[in-house]
Amino acid sequence: MLCFLLCDFAVAFLTAKGSKAVIIIIFEIHLHQNPYTMSQPIIVEKTFDVPPEKLWQAITDDAQMKKWYFDLPGFRPEVGYSFSFEGGTEENTYIHHCRIIEVVPGKKLQHTWRYEGIEGDTLVTFELFPEGNQTRLRLTHSGHETFPQDNPDLARENFVAGWNDIIGRSLKEYLENSSSS
Repeated sequence: MLCFLLCDFAVAFLTAKGSKAVIIIIFEIHLHQNPYTMSQPIIVEKTFDVPPEKLWQAITDDAQMKKWYFDLPGFRPEVGYSFSFEGGTEENTYIHHCRIIEVVPGKKLQHTWRYEGIEGDTLVTFELFPEGNQTRLRLTHSGHETFPQDNPDLARENFVAGWNDIIGRSLKEYLENSSSS
């Protein structure tokens, strides 16, 4: 039996059966999907010139969150608290449904993240690390590979770009502007 890559999209085995050669395709490889990177969580880290308490308030106070993140009226950093919001692209709006599953005050906030009517469940974690007069924020978004792979809006690279913009630009600008006021 001989194993080989067939046309760059399938792994196959060639075997002889009597006087005929038989190709057995074992599995397909989707070129646009890299299984290694798809299962890796998205991690965005940024260090801010604020104490942990100020950053914690920015990621847990609904009035502050509205200024840099999404409008989440009545948001409470409590295990079991559920919240929803709209977001998406210019072409498609998605209802996000989330439920807080872990809170370590001043240090960690973790919640589920899924879309109404769409298969898949993910997990978003905000972690704060004091570093002298600064605080490092690590955002981890895992499980995005559970979303349908045929929806380009839900592609991994869109989550990477979105979180980098939210943490690296929106939150940064909010904290800089609120520190100078």
